[in-house]
Amino acid sequence: MGYYPGRCLLARRLREIDKSQQWLSDVTGISKSQISDYVTNRRIMSLSTAMTISKAVKCSMDDLYEFVHE
Repeated sequence: MGYYPGRCLLARRLREIDKSQQWLSDVTGISKSQISDYVTNRRIMSLSTAMTISKAVKCSMDDLYEFVHE
């Protein structure tokens, strides 16, 4: 029984708080291109990045991805 990250929900979370990827980059110090890679599913966030982003957008780390059950 395992789970893996599916579609990234970061764009949805940013829309919910009316913030941009640039804002998130400025607040977290994560490059805008890296944030864009997460949003477009080209990269998966590390645990430390997911924690940093979840604190900035005030959500749970679980809210950043749709998780798929194996």
